[in-house]
Amino acid sequence: MAGTPSKNRKRPGPRKQPSRGNPQKLRESRDPRHGGKATLGDWIGAARLRTLPLAVTPILIGTGAAMIVDGLFHWVLSLLCLVVSVSLQIAVNYANDYSDGIRGTDDHRVGPARLTASKKATPQAVLTAALVFFAIAAGAGLALVIHSGQWWLLLVGAACIVAAWFYTGGKRPYGYYGLGELFVFVFFGLVATVGTTFVQVLAVPQEAWFGGVGAGLLACAVLLANNLRDIDQDRAAHKRTLTVLIGRRWTRVLFTVLILVPFVISSYLALFYPVAWLTLLALLAALPAVLIVWTYRLPRELVVALSLTSLTSVAYGAFLLWAFIG
Repeated sequence: MAGTPSKNRKRPGPRKQPSRGNPQKLRESRDPRHGGKATLGDWIGAARLRTLPLAVTPILIGTGAAMIVDGLFHWVLSLLCLVVSVSLQIAVNYANDYSDGIRGTDDHRVGPARLTASKKATPQAVLTAALVFFAIAAGAGLALVIHSGQWWLLLVGAACIVAAWFYTGGKRPYGYYGLGELFVFVFFGLVATVGTTFVQVLAVPQEAWFGGVGAGLLACAVLLANNLRDIDQDRAAHKRTLTVLIGRRWTRVLFTVLILVPFVISSYLALFYPVAWLTLLALLAALPAVLIVWTYRLPRELVVALSLTSLTSVAYGAFLLWAFIG
């Protein structure tokens, strides 16, 4: 005989209770980018290594331009210039992490998570890291000033630190008003390159100015790629970057111009320094970056464009150094 339905039917288990609380916070708590203590890898990531080639490029070009003047390689001075440039770049990255984090700008970042926004490190710890690297840059810069005897350079150094801090720091950060690219061009292009040449030979040949323009334009291109990636988040946070102000299409156009003009400059320099033609090899990284900017579907794809542009920059600087000393 078949069993009765009442014996074969399984009794239903207890119903699952619906989760309570804020589902958004629940998702964030499960996100590995939120919570937990920052590891060494997190701190290194927050230094944003992809941007560090931008700090190397002007030192390469400036050192090459200095060797045009006296034919000597002032390696100690070059190394001090490199310490200043790289330390400032790391300092500004930590300062941005701190300032954007406490404002809430980074709460919905597309790129790698920041220390402050993810709460993996306290704002005070991130600020301290920024101040440490500012101090390292200031110490190396002071050594350069003492060696050169040009005490007015202290004002230039102070201006660099102030510009680095107020990019996203203070009550009215200029990075929130579409001026980031201008300051990057001036300080990470012209000032860094021309300054590197001047502290070594107390003169500035025109090659340093040409090279500084090229380095500055490529640094601006990296910033554009970064801001294009974060355009929607910046709009929501009322961060009016140049990309937010001019929109995606004109950002793509401007990015392309910023990438290509440095190669026009190096082609002109190649008329006098033939090795400079080798800078065109850097287009192997530059052109894919342009292609990604014009065809990307997901914002995170622009991280690759940013990396390629940084690689373009340091290759550009290395080939110009070779051209100037060849």
